[in-house]
Amino acid sequence: MNHGCRKCRREGEKLLLKGERCLGQKCAITKRSYAPGQHGVSNIKKMSEYGRQLREKQKIKRIYGVSESVLRKYYDLAEKSQDNTTEKMLSILETRLDNVLYRAKAAPSRSASKQLVSHGKIYVNNKKVTISSYLLSEKDYITFAKNINTSKISAQNISWLNVEKAKSAINIKKIPTREEIDLNVNENLVVEFYSR
Repeated sequence: MNHGCRKCRREGEKLLLKGERCLGQKCAITKRSYAPGQHGVSNIKKMSEYGRQLREKQKIKRIYGVSESVLRKYYDLAEKSQDNTTEKMLSILETRLDNVLYRAKAAPSRSASKQLVSHGKIYVNNKKVTISSYLLSEKDYITFAKNINTSKISAQNISWLNVEKAKSAINIKKIPTREEIDLNVNENLVVEFYSR
């Protein structure tokens, strides 16, 4: 069983961690929509408030492919900002370089985006960046190494990104608001978890 598929089954929904595979017949959650493990089918019980908060936190970590310490750091950054904590935390996650590449269809999944960055194939404002967690700002400009196929890049349905097909470039038009982020999570529960 694919590791990413187990994560989707644990959350009980498609997290699209494996790109195209998640949309096809090979998706594990289509065949087995219960949690993995020996007691996955029978272990359905009423969840406590803490349990719901924990599940949402785990889900958001899995979707973006971040560790506990990284998510906690983003929460702390969001809490210290002047903006709404929940919205700020999501906008930080969305403006990670690996996520922007995934959103702009430069890679089929966030994990593939991470590889693209770590292999030195991505430039931000004409400087090579090899850190997938690099946080982008408004007006930042992303370009690709010459040997990268950029024919699929698109900003369709992503209002805060602009794609220049002719130049094979992605431009951050603005920092996204919650309404502009297509994400099926209750981020308020995550903030409640950390603010306990």
